[in-house]
Amino acid sequence: MQSFRDPNTVAAIVDTLRQVHGEALARLMLIEGVTLANLIGSLLRSSTKNREAIKLATDALGSGDFIVEPEIPAVSHLTYIYDPPKSLHVVDVAIETPGGTIASTEIRLRLRDPGVV
Repeated sequence: MQSFRDPNTVAAIVDTLRQVHGEALARLMLIEGVTLANLIGSLLRSSTKNREAIKLATDALGSGDFIVEPEIPAVSHLTYIYDPPKSLHVVDVAIETPGGTIASTEIRLRLRDPGVV
């Protein structure tokens, strides 16, 4: 059986979802999928610092441990949304692609079975 490519990111996200939503809902979110917006919201509500929360969310997108829907084109750019503007407090992200902007509410992540890569 294979393991996750980035087990530390997966563990941190799973732990945060459990802390914020409880075991049953966290399990459902990981199996059925969670929007990137909800994941970021959960991370920001936890005790995780803002910088680390956003890093976990962006690492999840590129780790290969999560199935990302819709598929993000290789030619894309992550845009950070700050509150207030010009602060260092990130509250959301969007992905700029050649076809337009994909909001975090439109991106869904499901935990991939580590045995299926």
